[in-house]
Amino acid sequence: MMAPRLYFSEWWGKDSRKGTPVVVTMENPNYSVVEINGPDAAFRPVEKSRGKNAKQVTWVLLLKAHRAVGCVAWLATVLWALLGTIKKRLIFRQGVTMDSEKLGKGKLLFRVIKMFLVTSLAILAFEVVAYFKGWHYFRNPHLHMPRTSDIQGLLHVVYVGWLTFRADYIAPPIQALSKFCVVLFIIQSLDRLVLCLGCFWIKFKKIKPKIEGNPFKSDDVEGSGFEYPMVLVQIPMCNEREVYEQSISAVCQLDWPKDRILIQVLDDSDDESIQWLIKAEVAKWSQKGINIIYRHRLVRTGYKAGNLKSAMSCDYVNGYEFVAIFDADFQPNPDFLRSTVPHFKNNPELGLVQARWSFVNKDENLLTRLQNINLCFHFEVEQQVNSVFLNFFGFNGTAGVWRIKALEESGGWLERTTVEDMDIAVRAHLNGWKFIYLNDVKVLCEVPESYEAYRKQQHRWHSGPMQLFRLCLPAIITSKIAIWKKANLILLFFLLRKLILPFYSFTLFCIILPLTMFVPEAELPVWVICYVPVFMSFLNILPAPKSFPFIVPYLLFENTMSVTKFNAMVSGLFQLGSSYEWVVTKKAGRSSESDLLAAAERESKTMNQTQMYRGASESELSALNQLKEQNKSAAAPKKVNKIYRKELTLAFLLLTASVRSLLAAQGVHFYFLLFQGVTFLLVGLDLIGEQMS
Repeated sequence: MMAPRLYFSEWWGKDSRKGTPVVVTMENPNYSVVEINGPDAAFRPVEKSRGKNAKQVTWVLLLKAHRAVGCVAWLATVLWALLGTIKKRLIFRQGVTMDSEKLGKGKLLFRVIKMFLVTSLAILAFEVVAYFKGWHYFRNPHLHMPRTSDIQGLLHVVYVGWLTFRADYIAPPIQALSKFCVVLFIIQSLDRLVLCLGCFWIKFKKIKPKIEGNPFKSDDVEGSGFEYPMVLVQIPMCNEREVYEQSISAVCQLDWPKDRILIQVLDDSDDESIQWLIKAEVAKWSQKGINIIYRHRLVRTGYKAGNLKSAMSCDYVNGYEFVAIFDADFQPNPDFLRSTVPHFKNNPELGLVQARWSFVNKDENLLTRLQNINLCFHFEVEQQVNSVFLNFFGFNGTAGVWRIKALEESGGWLERTTVEDMDIAVRAHLNGWKFIYLNDVKVLCEVPESYEAYRKQQHRWHSGPMQLFRLCLPAIITSKIAIWKKANLILLFFLLRKLILPFYSFTLFCIILPLTMFVPEAELPVWVICYVPVFMSFLNILPAPKSFPFIVPYLLFENTMSVTKFNAMVSGLFQLGSSYEWVVTKKAGRSSESDLLAAAERESKTMNQTQMYRGASESELSALNQLKEQNKSAAAPKKVNKIYRKELTLAFLLLTASVRSLLAAQGVHFYFLLFQGVTFLLVGLDLIGEQMS
């Protein structure tokens, strides 16, 4: 006999009973007593919430309790591990070194930030005492003063005096400055929003540059290679011990007729051992039939711009039509020239084709992940939108192909700024040349893995544009381009994105926001502190969706970096000495999977090394082998983690101010201390410092 189906809906139901009740008792204790009220009762729909007996409910509750206990245990484990890391890094200094030797220049700023933080926390503690004492005058926007008879105690007198001075003399200028910065903040946010909408439109319409037909097909059978133009490839470098080999190797494997390409290795190294290594690498590829030459300048004037200018002055360059430029850490795919050069055909107004950067070490540590967010937005949104709608964008200095005629007519490479790439792009735009950006063509490269290298890079990237703006402004005003193009260059390209952005970011979030901790009259709106920044950060992360878990560190990191960017902007705008500094960004020599395979192949051919360098003596070969061994040992230095106290202190200050403002908007004025402490430990520890070994 088949066991009956079990339904429990009628146990709780209040429907009227129909038919003759039938009670079936089962001997199996696992089954409950079922009451069937008629022939159709067993086929009625049953509510899911009522299809459980007491034993099942008990098991569900136990399962939920077990999950809750497991979640609490997991949180406790994470907290314990975090406390252990804090103990090692901040108390016992294990695996870290204090950056005291680099703290000299920023010592005064660090003291100011630290004093400001201590003062802010002291005043906050004082306000907590005032809160418990019932002195809620800071909640009243009209700041009603008590009568003399109401004043009890010296502490109360001091507090009321501070309130009067704060409301009359401190709050008004801060409020005026904050309103001005909020307006700039809204304008810059609208600009970002318009760029994102333009990017969405490009994706929706599938707009991208296309190559018509087969550009390499020739009607002349005998001259099959005639359709390939003469291309010059330049690799400027300076003391690039870690990356010279992989960059030269990648460029030498470009798929282009050997008689139609010339590779220039432009070495500005002042280390003789590195010079010998680069010469040996060039000789190796020259023995394989690659048309490659090595150039070295005795005097490194003009840095990269001077290096490129010197290379373009060679007589043999006159026979070439295009020049491709790759920095020392860039590794183009073999089809790079086939994907870029054809766009110049039948397009005489085109002066530049720019490719996108792709990073081999974007997941190396938290710093590289945060850089990847900014750079993905720059290439996916800014460069692509400006290319499609304006035919102009800033040249990125590498991974691009120039028409040599456009370079010559625009004045060539100039040594007047540290952003020679932006300089030549602006001058070419003023001369009527158009640009194309290829988002689908990607070139592998590196991002700085240490904060020190990243900070120096950002200083150069933000001081150079302001220096260039001073020099180019007269030329922009007197140029013959359309007025709307002039407005785009002056208002958007330079002022809004290069000057206003670091100014309001530093002033609003690094000065005004901390001041609101003890000047509540200048309290910033919640949408300025939270909603709009989070929304804009969400838009910034869209091109890199895997970075969504880092949105909170990204917000704090960008505000902390605004100090460096503001300092660089001021130095470039007022022609300070630091605006002329050029420091080569430190590379780690990360390799892609294809590079590792190529390295394994080279190791298998080491038996042919003597034949390859047959023009060298045994002593030279032994010296070269020693240099390579030293290079291998120097290329993998031991990781030393640093604690950047100034940046961490500023991050703590900004987080304290923002959380306090958010909770104060909800009427909470003292419980935020515990919350901001935990959040700082989660976010701030490895935000600026390097990844633990």
